[in-house]
Amino acid sequence: MFLEKYLNAFTSSFFGMVNWTWRSIIFDVPWYNNYFWGLIVISLVVWGLEIFFPWRKSQSIFRKDFWLDGFYMFFNFFLFAIVISGFYKILGLLFSDLGIKQASLTLVDMSAYPNWLQLLIFFILLDFVQWYTHVLLHKYGFLWKFHQIHHSVKEMGFAAHLRFHWMENVFYKPLKTFGVMILGGFEPEQAFIVHFFAITIGHLNHSNIKITWGPLKYILNNPVMHLYHHAYELPKGKNGVNYGISLSLWDYIFKTNYIPEDSGNLLLGFEGDEKIPKSFFKQLIHGLGKPKP
Repeated sequence: MFLEKYLNAFTSSFFGMVNWTWRSIIFDVPWYNNYFWGLIVISLVVWGLEIFFPWRKSQSIFRKDFWLDGFYMFFNFFLFAIVISGFYKILGLLFSDLGIKQASLTLVDMSAYPNWLQLLIFFILLDFVQWYTHVLLHKYGFLWKFHQIHHSVKEMGFAAHLRFHWMENVFYKPLKTFGVMILGGFEPEQAFIVHFFAITIGHLNHSNIKITWGPLKYILNNPVMHLYHHAYELPKGKNGVNYGISLSLWDYIFKTNYIPEDSGNLLLGFEGDEKIPKSFFKQLIHGLGKPKP
């Protein structure tokens, strides 16, 4: 009976995600929840900007690993999300059976605030959680070996945004869920605004477009700043810089900002990136076994 409950939870969540994704593809969900076509539209718009307003003019429209990164977008955003959904459902049930309730973790009662403030707090907290998680991915070797897949990009373009090892989802998702639980265990009704905004900013940050946002650069992340996050050569003693996801604010607050110039012409990657496998399937298992001598 115990195992049956968990198995039913897994299968219902798994097939629920499959159904939701299919309904998204055939336009059977509200537009503001249709992340499938939302991702495609945002990608085409940012790619169009890359084509008409390229920062690095010598870079090809179909840059190195363009199609690989394009597949990663759909794999990480949909296929892997379907697979992992059942496991998170089981985890939620396990917490419930152990007596760990969302209410016990709540620090802020979001329902007491107007919608716009709920949305703002939700956005800021989740962005900070992701920034801190990103710092950890660079700080600890066992996490960095997975994050290497994202940093193996040698030419930047919008689709590089969602090129990352599936294990990163395993680390990010629980921490983001914990952040939501702190806010009362729910997402604001207009949370789709935050999600679409994050996709757009992430695409722009990895794009071949020169944007700095003017004075807003101290708040919003941008392609110039994020390019140096992917730089092969980092400041001495640093294992990373410019960790910002949507907001650059945290990097300026915690002194991890670094933008020495803005030509856009620099070597990307990291020492030893030539050892990263080139095929998608080999990248899936990268970091899971013992490193080769």
